[in-house]
Amino acid sequence: MSLSKRQTLKILGGGTIFAAVAASGFLATRTPSRALAPWQDAGAYEDPRLRALSYAILAPSPHNLQPWLVELTGGSGFILHRDTTRALPHTDPYQRQLVIGLGCFLEQLAIAATMTGHHATIDLYPDGETGPVARITLETGAEPDPLARHLLDRRTCKEPFDMRPLPGKAVSGTLSAFGPLITEEADVAYLRDLTWRAWQIESTTARTHKESVDLMRFGKAEINANPDGIDLGGPFLESLMLAGVLTRESQLDPESTGFKSGVDMYKTMLAATPAYILIKTPGNTRHHQIAAGRQWLRLNLETTRLGLALHPVSQALQEYAEMQEIRKDIHERLAEPGETLQMLGRIGFGPDTGPTPRWPLRSRIMNG
Repeated sequence: MSLSKRQTLKILGGGTIFAAVAASGFLATRTPSRALAPWQDAGAYEDPRLRALSYAILAPSPHNLQPWLVELTGGSGFILHRDTTRALPHTDPYQRQLVIGLGCFLEQLAIAATMTGHHATIDLYPDGETGPVARITLETGAEPDPLARHLLDRRTCKEPFDMRPLPGKAVSGTLSAFGPLITEEADVAYLRDLTWRAWQIESTTARTHKESVDLMRFGKAEINANPDGIDLGGPFLESLMLAGVLTRESQLDPESTGFKSGVDMYKTMLAATPAYILIKTPGNTRHHQIAAGRQWLRLNLETTRLGLALHPVSQALQEYAEMQEIRKDIHERLAEPGETLQMLGRIGFGPDTGPTPRWPLRSRIMNG
């Protein structure tokens, strides 16, 4: 989560508090460098497996939970496990979103492997869906994937987008290859309203909102100590923390200034969306969910290549009771019978944003 300077100054009542804090020089030291180090370390390994994995751990995942553990096997193989200690029982009761995140990991791994001329052979759920997610072997003979050059530039942009339309039929055609691209104004207006109502449901349902708040990392020290979850860091957000506006307690209190400011921020952000894109599958097995994650990751890299921003807003697709009416509505409107909508994303021109914290590679390897 990040705020622009304009948004922060508005929350701080014109900037008086921010100016006082900034004058102290404190804010210049707020970068959580340790939590961001995996982005600098990517590719700095001789072992092709570790090199590919150092990029794979930069893949997106729901609430940045990074639900992957790797077991090295032999000289060229490894096994991907889901870290069952990382879960979202209230908003992701069937682990569908977490499995999509594992699909993102696998696709990023496969793309990164081609940088050293390796092909990743992936055997999904070799022991059934209660066992490991995948067995992977690297084999030589692959050509570099053109999307590999964008791995370190990929971002999730949680900011208002420029409202100009997407450029040209060629770009629209490229994106439509990943799933339905929604640009017609009536459909865009429908999804703006739907995503806002879904966000309100999640943020005003006590148990689902608390799930997110429990995963918030407030400031540099918390982010460096736990580089997963929802990072609330950087000079502007830490000025809010020093001012007492942004606290864990305020985020749990719907009447607080901090909570209300967050609502205003998200309402503005979700409204500033010129287009949407969907990832859908013909069923909803674990294999379908992995495929959706792999598709989403390639879409995210493709938007990066095109100079566009992408932000998942999939609350409306979640399976908990309070969301069922909205989930049914969007499926009836945008899915064929039997299809599952796996991902919904805002797409457009957005500002540059920084990388998201990650656990170091060694912390994700079970036996190395």
